[in-house]
Amino acid sequence: MKRRKNENRVVYQSLAMVTQFGLNMIVPIGIMSALGIWLDRKLGTSWLTIVFFLAGAVAGGQNIYRMARRITGGESQDKEQGFSDEDN
Repeated sequence: MKRRKNENRVVYQSLAMVTQFGLNMIVPIGIMSALGIWLDRKLGTSWLTIVFFLAGAVAGGQNIYRMARRITGGESQDKEQGFSDEDN
């Protein structure tokens, strides 16, 4: 019975992590794309949506990278060596 609970815990943790990865990518892309669409309509342009979408994708990629480093322990190694995300 105890083993079954541990297996379930690992499954739930994995699902939570996958969901977090997805949200960390989708939210910045969605917000930036919506902002680009709004600005395109307001200014009468047609290229701002693409620029803002790409900016959102880069921001989402950075979120995923930081989260993956935190999960794998890479962040603690950098801090021990005197590096942090603010240095970049």
